[in-house]
Amino acid sequence: MSIRAPRTLALLALLALAAALTAPAAVPAVAASPSGGEPRITSTSSLTGTGRMDYPAPGNDIRVTVDARSSYGPGHLPVRSEGTFRVSHHTDAMNGEPASDHWGEFAVDCLTTGGPVATVTGRLVRTDPGGPWEKAGYLKRHVRMGASFYVADVANGNGGPSRIGLSGGTEKGELPLKKCMAPAPDATVVGGGYVLRDRTPVG
Repeated sequence: MSIRAPRTLALLALLALAAALTAPAAVPAVAASPSGGEPRITSTSSLTGTGRMDYPAPGNDIRVTVDARSSYGPGHLPVRSEGTFRVSHHTDAMNGEPASDHWGEFAVDCLTTGGPVATVTGRLVRTDPGGPWEKAGYLKRHVRMGASFYVADVANGNGGPSRIGLSGGTEKGELPLKKCMAPAPDATVVGGGYVLRDRTPVG
């Protein structure tokens, strides 16, 4: 995915637009335990899998892979989250441009779940050398991005199709994306899928 390729710029522009339309709100802190340490963990959640998202331009294959876990105490936000998510983008050779494969890997800093919906945020920690996110300075700044997921489960009344939403990387001078924030899942999952385990009590 050359930085000169129109199809690459189209994807980056789409992601940047999604980030601009996402209005991150302040995230309240989780109260500490009376002893001053980490709150007692009362439940956990997880999201795993790989999905290919629908993209309107032919010759593009965009996939989001996630392996994230969270632990909760009192309140709605997790006490801690861990794992990774990865965005990969393959483009076929076309219009005189060669085929390309580019990707970015993120260290998860928040996973939230609620029924069939989850949001994941993380900081960019690895990307393909010389790729557009490295050239844009995203890797150097460890830019945070967010992804949202609607995981369909027809058998239990959560009708399909599953969907993914992606924020864009913020540019210098723009407000950074807050932890736990992501746009609505609006792109249909056209291949693969996810397993979402909502908050499950510990013990």
